[in-house]
Amino acid sequence: MRVHTSFSVVIRLLLWFVMIVGGTVYALMCDWHNPLFTNIFFHLVCGILGIVILKLAFNAAANGGRELAQGRVGNIPRLETNRLVTSGIYSCMRHPMLFGLTLLPLGWALLLGSPTFITIVAPLEMLFIIVMVMVFEEREAEQKFGEDYLWYRQKVPMISFKLMCLKQLFGFKKGTIA
Repeated sequence: MRVHTSFSVVIRLLLWFVMIVGGTVYALMCDWHNPLFTNIFFHLVCGILGIVILKLAFNAAANGGRELAQGRVGNIPRLETNRLVTSGIYSCMRHPMLFGLTLLPLGWALLLGSPTFITIVAPLEMLFIIVMVMVFEEREAEQKFGEDYLWYRQKVPMISFKLMCLKQLFGFKKGTIA
């Protein structure tokens, strides 16, 4: 099976891969002789937090992606849309999937138990992701959807920390986690 996607999406996926792998290698090299890196209790606590954050990030990506699929009409490349989606989680925030995926570097850093990755590399990667959204995603959406997107952008924030929106984003149902 061949997956068709745009050059822009391929470049972004490649950047994600380079950031995660490069950050991992750099951080592990920095932490190899750090006493905290060899502390079992530190790894246990970080590992549990890392799993929770990664679960939230993947839930956000899946929930946002499911709703974003409504924006695919016809035969267009995977991970692309040709219709502006403004319902569901997209009525709370413009970039729910990317907001969730911004948590990936932190979750991965915690899972590795790397102090350098947790305190330096992950925050820098998270900032880079936010800048990519602001520079590329916003501009592409404006070019693709024009006035409709400008109106949407005025009404809906890029991200939202409202409890209702976060519950919807991360898939919390009454008493359970999706």
